[in-house]
Amino acid sequence: MLINRTLFKLFFVIVLLVIGGSTGYYILFNGEPKFIDCLYMTVISLTSVGYGEVLEVSGNVPAQIFTMVLITFGMGILLYAISSVTAILIEGELSGLLRKRKMQKKIDKLSEHFIVCGGGETSKPLIEELIQNFESVVLIESDVDRIEKCMVSDQLLFVAGDPTDDQNLIAAGIERARGILIVLNSDKETLYVTMTARMMNKTIRIISQMTDQAIEAKLLKAGANRVISPNIIGGLRMASEMIRPTAVDFLDQMLRSEKGNLRIHEIVITETTGILGKKIMQSGLKDKFDLLILGAKNPDGIIEFNPSPTRTIAEGMTLIVMGSIENIDKVRRSF
Repeated sequence: MLINRTLFKLFFVIVLLVIGGSTGYYILFNGEPKFIDCLYMTVISLTSVGYGEVLEVSGNVPAQIFTMVLITFGMGILLYAISSVTAILIEGELSGLLRKRKMQKKIDKLSEHFIVCGGGETSKPLIEELIQNFESVVLIESDVDRIEKCMVSDQLLFVAGDPTDDQNLIAAGIERARGILIVLNSDKETLYVTMTARMMNKTIRIISQMTDQAIEAKLLKAGANRVISPNIIGGLRMASEMIRPTAVDFLDQMLRSEKGNLRIHEIVITETTGILGKKIMQSGLKDKFDLLILGAKNPDGIIEFNPSPTRTIAEGMTLIVMGSIENIDKVRRSF
């Protein structure tokens, strides 16, 4: 915006200079010549192109003095404006190139991060939630205005380009990413990006948004792990607001309150997890990290709600916990 205002001011000064010079000649010659001749005389004087006089300046002392003043000061103003515009354009391109390279270097260092394709209305709260949970995020979006709207934090990295372009997916680190969230307006583009992402990374988790429910089967077959329909989610939310408003208020305050930082998260148990083989009551999740264990998902996919404190923590199990974002992050880093 600052650059645009500067360019506008410089352009305004040049126009004002030309109009002022033309008006001066018109007044000095008592309005006899056509205004276009006065304008032409002003332009050739300021640019010093060396054409012959359109107006009879020679021998007309006031006109000669006016021409000398116009050339002396006008050329200085004109050269300053042109040099300023050139500097702005060159510096803008160089600074933009440097920012792009710096951004790409940061992206190249990432691994196990999340990629968001598309900067629509859904993307901003999505990105904000990921960053609030201490996740690294890379946005792919070609529209600069949409990128700016999604800049909820300085931690957000982005690739300015079309999400359907394979090179932009590679630049975003698709091969090293843990997950990709495809939030595009076109189902066809979503299908293409889903298929491309699965081909580039066999293990990545893909969440795709759809507008037409008929495309869900195709998205799943193309490689999506989950397909989300905003219309279905909106309908379920309205039903919940009607029949269980207090529960909805609780979840809203948990997720959206500025003071509240509670989240429901999951902890995947692997062979290197420090609490492997221990009982839940011995894990320290409650005592050390103040986490409430809501459920446990077994390797066979069966979920046990409110597991017994004497339940042994086994490899491949996923614990569903609720607690503060900071404590959940500490557990994930520790284990």
